Amino acid sequence: QVQLVESGGGLVQPGGSLRLSCAASGITFSNYVMGWYRQAPGKQRELVASRTSGGITNTSGSVKGRFTISRDNAKNTVYLQMNSLKPEDTAVYYCNARRSLVPSQNYWGQGTQVTVSS
Repeated sequence: QVQLVESGGGLVQPGGSLRLSCAASGITFSNYVMGWYRQAPGKQRELVASRTSGGITNTSGSVKGRFTISRDNAKNTVYLQMNSLKPEDTAVYYCNARRSLVPSQNYWGQGTQVTVSS
């Protein structure tokens, strides 16, 4: 059974930082592209950043320079370091595990709320 368990969300003031974590189980972690997506109220879910096991990253332009994705293959965990947070970063953040070329192997976490507000 595949599980992706996110943690680290919360309320932060503009300009602050948070680090999200996502612990994966039930998959061979190194075979998966790990990513973070977010969905704000009334908006579509969008990619924030992803990272392959080999270190290739893809980061949304709206967060580039502020957010950094990393992964620890030994711990089956992916992280999202979020700095200089803005109110427009407020959303539910979802962890994703996707196996390239195997569309059926695409898994989601339950989401963690990030609220940026003074």
